[in-house]
Amino acid sequence: MGHVGIFLDRDGTINQEVDYVRSTDEFHLIEGSAPGIRELNEQGWQVFVVTNQSGIARGFLTETQLAEIHSTLEKALRAHGASIDAIYYCPHHPDFGKPPYRAVCDCRKPNIGMITRAIHEFDLDLERLFVVGDRLLDMQMGRAAGARCILVRTGYGERELELCRADGGSPDYVADNLSDAVQYIKRSLLTNVSPAA
Repeated sequence: MGHVGIFLDRDGTINQEVDYVRSTDEFHLIEGSAPGIRELNEQGWQVFVVTNQSGIARGFLTETQLAEIHSTLEKALRAHGASIDAIYYCPHHPDFGKPPYRAVCDCRKPNIGMITRAIHEFDLDLERLFVVGDRLLDMQMGRAAGARCILVRTGYGERELELCRADGGSPDYVADNLSDAVQYIKRSLLTNVSPAA
């Protein structure tokens, strides 16, 4: 049996949504997200960030600047005793920028390329995957990967919930925030409740 895989959207789920984080100065954790990730770490589950970063294709920031932002994320998590096993990001957009960033790819949500990479690199159990995010795209990606899907009300979550329902793919659980999502994941894995509980 492979490892549990928990995929977290970044903006609006872990950190505050500011419509393209372009520098470390704009990066701020949402209250409770770091302790929530620490709880996942304490269970020995694999935790990943999966994030569309088309700001690179659009010219808002470079991959070097993104690496600095992710370094800030990891440092902020370490201050709370938390960590991420890997960060996957998609720098592409089909309509903006120049090649190689202007491209149709398999990694841009709702495609599952980022999850597929993690499955192969970390030997994940396909029956024990969770996706947590604040957008319909996150839920569509999760469903395509066979994961349980949790929509957080932070970021764009409140607005996107109606879009999820209209899309015919209501989340398995709607959480107030990442910390609440973590409690659902723990109940699901530690008590073997059904996905719809």
